[in-house]
Amino acid sequence: MIDILVNMLSPIFVPMGVSIADLTSYLTMCKNYVYAILALIIALVVIQVGTHFWVKKGTRHIVRWSSALAFVLAVVLVANLVCFGPLYNNISGALNATSVNLNEDTEQQSKDTIKQVGEEGLVLVKNDGLLPLSEEVTSLNVFGWDSTNPLFGGVGSGSSDGSSAVGIIQSLQDAGYQTNEELTKMYTDYRSDRPGISMSAQDWTLPEPTIDYYTDEIMSGAENFSNTAVITIGRSGGEGADLPKDMNAVINGTYDIAKEVAVNAKGKENLNYQYLKGTYTNNGDYDDFDEGEHYLQLSNTEEAMIDLVCSTFENVIVVINSNNTMELDWVDDYDSIGAVILAPGTGETGMSALGEIINGTVNPSGKTADTFVKDLTQTPTYNNFGNFSYENVKDLKKTIAKKDGAYQGNMSFVNYVEGIYVGYKFYETASEEGLIQYDDYVKYPFGYGLSYTTFSQEMKDFEMGEDAVTFNVEVTNTGDVAGKDVVEVYYNPPYTNGGIEKASVNLIQYEKTETLEPGDSQTIAFSIPLEDMASYDSQCIKTENGGYILEAGDYTISIRSDSHTVLDEETFTLDKDIDYSETGRSTDGVAATNQFADYSTGTATYLSRADGFANYEDATAAPAEDAYQMDDETMALMESVSTASYDSTLTDNADDVMPTTGAENGLKLADLTGKAYDDEEWDKLLDELSIEDMVNLVNVGGWQTVELSSIGKIATSDCDGPAGVSNFVTGVYGTAYPSEVLMAQTWNKDLLYLVGASMGQEYKDANNYGWYGPAMNLHRSAFAGRNFEYYSEDSVLSGYMAAAEVNGAATQGVYAYIKHFALNDQETNRCSFLLIFATEQTIRETYLKPFEMAVKNFTGTAQAVMSSYNFIGNVASCNNSDLLNTVLRDEWGFVGMVITDYNGSYGYQTTDNCIKNGNDLMLGYGTAESNQLNTESATTVLAMRQASKNILYTIANSGYYVDSSAVEISTDGLNKMQITFYTVDAIVVVIVLLAEALVLILFFLKRKKAAAKITVEKE
Repeated sequence: MIDILVNMLSPIFVPMGVSIADLTSYLTMCKNYVYAILALIIALVVIQVGTHFWVKKGTRHIVRWSSALAFVLAVVLVANLVCFGPLYNNISGALNATSVNLNEDTEQQSKDTIKQVGEEGLVLVKNDGLLPLSEEVTSLNVFGWDSTNPLFGGVGSGSSDGSSAVGIIQSLQDAGYQTNEELTKMYTDYRSDRPGISMSAQDWTLPEPTIDYYTDEIMSGAENFSNTAVITIGRSGGEGADLPKDMNAVINGTYDIAKEVAVNAKGKENLNYQYLKGTYTNNGDYDDFDEGEHYLQLSNTEEAMIDLVCSTFENVIVVINSNNTMELDWVDDYDSIGAVILAPGTGETGMSALGEIINGTVNPSGKTADTFVKDLTQTPTYNNFGNFSYENVKDLKKTIAKKDGAYQGNMSFVNYVEGIYVGYKFYETASEEGLIQYDDYVKYPFGYGLSYTTFSQEMKDFEMGEDAVTFNVEVTNTGDVAGKDVVEVYYNPPYTNGGIEKASVNLIQYEKTETLEPGDSQTIAFSIPLEDMASYDSQCIKTENGGYILEAGDYTISIRSDSHTVLDEETFTLDKDIDYSETGRSTDGVAATNQFADYSTGTATYLSRADGFANYEDATAAPAEDAYQMDDETMALMESVSTASYDSTLTDNADDVMPTTGAENGLKLADLTGKAYDDEEWDKLLDELSIEDMVNLVNVGGWQTVELSSIGKIATSDCDGPAGVSNFVTGVYGTAYPSEVLMAQTWNKDLLYLVGASMGQEYKDANNYGWYGPAMNLHRSAFAGRNFEYYSEDSVLSGYMAAAEVNGAATQGVYAYIKHFALNDQETNRCSFLLIFATEQTIRETYLKPFEMAVKNFTGTAQAVMSSYNFIGNVASCNNSDLLNTVLRDEWGFVGMVITDYNGSYGYQTTDNCIKNGNDLMLGYGTAESNQLNTESATTVLAMRQASKNILYTIANSGYYVDSSAVEISTDGLNKMQITFYTVDAIVVVIVLLAEALVLILFFLKRKKAAAKITVEKE
């Protein structure tokens, strides 16, 4: 029956974003109630029909009406039992939530902050003297369909409402320019809405009018209107799908990222995969993309438009409205293109800066957060990004799918073959080693951006101390216009051929100046800890069990205008190695040693600097055929950790003793606010929790934490996404914040702190202190669909930005779930047993680094982390104790709670396995079979108790409790859900009783009338 209902309902709900796992879980959980409703329907039908045979004429309608009214009451009763029973936590979160209108001052603060992000984050990457435009230019022709419907963010859980955002046309008009309305109307008439790219379906269409739309009348009118043109090019992306690497295949319907469509145990197609192929509608009678061309290249239609515009106008400005780095080498093919501006998702008011930069009101100070390369197909990651499905796991997939309806249907891997050489670290090092000619590969370096003025930077007072090198950088505005500059500090460590891998250029610190008037200077002091330049020796070349080591030799510290251009440098020499594998670095709780290497490395060949990257071709090639064969050991492990086969008793400890539960110690959660994590009163409070309390607390974390009346814990709300308040449960939405790419392009820590504080104030106004953000995975590939949610290709830039934003939010009582921990750097197969293989050096130095910085630089009380869907090697991140306990808590000193990414089960998200390995909260509703816990196991109950402590500690030290004005700390009286249901129940009962009374009255009146008629007839 459940299978039938799932098959009936899934075509309706899956396209809406509801997973089959949830649908199956809800129906399974409520199956007895469903059966009861079906039984009531059958009974009603039987009565309605049977009365014709069983009840004499004249009274049939009473039986029929009464049975129908009784059916209504029975259905209401069942609905109450369902809503206050298995679905209570699902429904109460929405009904008990307080809907809040944001304060006008708060909204204005957000808009002002976002506008500043735009002013400092838009990057001028080309300027042949065209900008700022002369005062004589008052009108602009704006070409490109994206100009009428620009991108303000991305799609998915990190999306935001940009319906009221400042767009490109408005920005130019606000800056004092008239825009060609005839052109704009042509674009809006062509198409008014942007093609939909969502988690459940992707339409990659670029609705650019074909060249025949640019009639002689339109073009001559444009020439008369202005001699200056703006061309806008946009590219969208979002959660759930990566950008297509072969657009011609998408156009022709042959592009299938799943390679083989997943099926369940009964051979039916998995609906979740029907929406991942993507569609495209050509604009003309030709293909918009030629064979092999990808989404981040120009389409044929765009090329034709650009050719026409550039041959018609002498002065052309190009605006790139994309969160993903596009191939931009073409901008130098046209003499008329005098300026190029990068304007990734700008949020509510960030695009205001575009017109201000063009007219010179604002002097651009943004820097690129990624390397813009000329050919994305030649990057070291290109052949090892996307879908790589194991080919010998058919029986295993059937076994899991047969037992687990939540299973997504694929098992795949990705090899991080480029190692530590991500982004600019590869291009700078490969250039130094002679593997490449830098200018042949890189269009715009990492950290690159132009200004309307010039600056000089000079290092002074350089000293090497016992633990750090210190120096000052004097920045002077040597031009004619006020502006800001960024001091980018890099280090070049000594490298031994065949030794520990090291990039030749590594960002280590940066600061942005204040606004400097012409001739003014600012001195910025830097202190760079020596330990921050240590490398991780995962191959145990110089350490016994792996660890950080600072090798002896010459270290060059340089300040640069971008990753490639040196402004000044100093060198210091370290006489002997400093081994941190025993003592740990000063910021470590315990020394870092190998935790992942045994299972994360796999069998791939990883890129090495040895002999000038001699293994480049082998390492960066697509996986060999044997890589698609999962080994027997991994196959057995995948089955054992699957929710279909997981056996919790295998991890039980016979020596564990059942803890105290249900005690009456007189403590409430509010009493523990501000108390240290190891305060003895926490144990007394935890003793008061019942088994049921803990089961609900750890299992029901879907945009909330549950109410626990036993300890006076209120229900709380969590919000999705880095782009601001967006709570579809409570219906509260805030100001649309810009993409993290734009934030990173500001290179301004203080501004990111302000972003966090401003956004946090909106959370505070909304009585919502849990924030699913910021996200700090890396731009490993330009094709990653979720790059808009992540800051940069560089871990240090990302880490400082995230730390600033989180600390700003914490001032408002917000606990930020930094995510996705870790190595969630692509969307393809992310929920489908995706095994990520990488060296431990790569993991620690590159992909864990932003999280480490955000944790170690945290200035609040309690933090939160969201784990990721993927596996590290063959261990899922959500139940990886090495990651969540040893590294996160023991090494880094993290105190707080860890939540899963959305708990759709997906075949491996098992509550017991998660809580036993450091993942405290399941981002779901506790409805799946995988959420069931053996409450007779002392080991399991102890794990629940520890997870509960982490959750409660975080909540107790958040705005919910610290700011007593935010929420009344009380669970007395009826809640909103109870009041709503009881009111509706009372109304229904009254209506039914009145209806029944009316039926009876009419019946007796009819009988009385009939009796009177008979009496008259007898008389």
